Amino acid sequence: MTTYVWSYLLEYERERADILDAVQKVFASGSLILGQSVENFETEYARYHGIAHCVGVDNGTNAVKLALESVGVGRDDEVVTVSNTAAPTVLAIDEIGARPVFVDVRDEDYLMDTDLVEAAVTPRTKAIVPVHLYGQCVDMTALRELADRRGLKLVEDCAQAHGARRDGRLAGTMSDAAAFSFYPTKVLGAYGDGGAVVTHDDETARALRRLRYYGMEEVYYVTRTPGHNSRLDEVQAEILRRKLTRLDAYVAGRRAVAQRYVDGLADLTDSHGLELPVVTDGNEHVFYVYVVRHPRRDEIIKRLRDGYDISLNISYPWPVHTMTGFAHLGVVSGSLPVTERLAGEIFSLPMYPSLPHDLQDRVIEAVREVITGL
Repeated sequence: MTTYVWSYLLEYERERADILDAVQKVFASGSLILGQSVENFETEYARYHGIAHCVGVDNGTNAVKLALESVGVGRDDEVVTVSNTAAPTVLAIDEIGARPVFVDVRDEDYLMDTDLVEAAVTPRTKAIVPVHLYGQCVDMTALRELADRRGLKLVEDCAQAHGARRDGRLAGTMSDAAAFSFYPTKVLGAYGDGGAVVTHDDETARALRRLRYYGMEEVYYVTRTPGHNSRLDEVQAEILRRKLTRLDAYVAGRRAVAQRYVDGLADLTDSHGLELPVVTDGNEHVFYVYVVRHPRRDEIIKRLRDGYDISLNISYPWPVHTMTGFAHLGVVSGSLPVTERLAGEIFSLPMYPSLPHDLQDRVIEAVREVITGL
């Protein structure tokens, strides 16, 4: 059984009554699209972040896409981002006709190397999209200073960072607009697809509401293009409302699981080449995934699968710029050396708030046996 299925079933058993009550409430309301549940969730999610606006959308990919469009990014603009991310980050940029421009990541925490960003800026650059990867935040202070100085927009990809903080500030509150995904595996996950964009700016929020609803500001009347059908579903919004009250508890559970990995594996870092996640100064990590690193990654994964029936995920085995679907960007192999090296070394240990201790102990013991036996 996969980690995702385990996590889903355990969460559902624990929260089933509340989840089913949420579904029943929506179905009984007679309002299934952009109703009270979406409005309430938007208000509550904005309040959680201490931010003026939240606009619910249908998924995290479109959250990035609409966030970019809402701040004026369009065809032939350049957007600086990273290749060590899930493909949807880059797909969203590509889909609006903008051009992704990649910078490398830091070797220690796998996040955007902000020291490299300014050199990637050209007269065509319109925005920067930092990805808060694996559960901790990019240095937004440096990027905010650069964006303000060069007249650029800043859009956070927070799909993996619900509840994470940098220098005390929540992910999503340090930019012109920030995109979230509520895919079921996320720190705050729905029971299907869902997403949202948060922003401090009134006009950006107005643009987002228009963009997600065909370009309409009044029913049946398109006031401006582009427009999309990208609305957050009422059922998912009501479920997310309930789960938002437990977000801090989910984060605490993930941190407890992360600490058990540290307790069980830290001694292998010096003696056997295993690298555990580094929490960067100023960051409060939420451990969306627990990414470790070893130069013999593929051999370790094979031995765990064949000898212990433990299948582990890799986030991510292919940097985006190496995928054939992005060959049109013309990014040559070797141009992002840290990103490309990480793709051959990183892998993820099981991570979810309710991970049973006995299952985690089994993973720790198996990893120890495999690595010490190399």
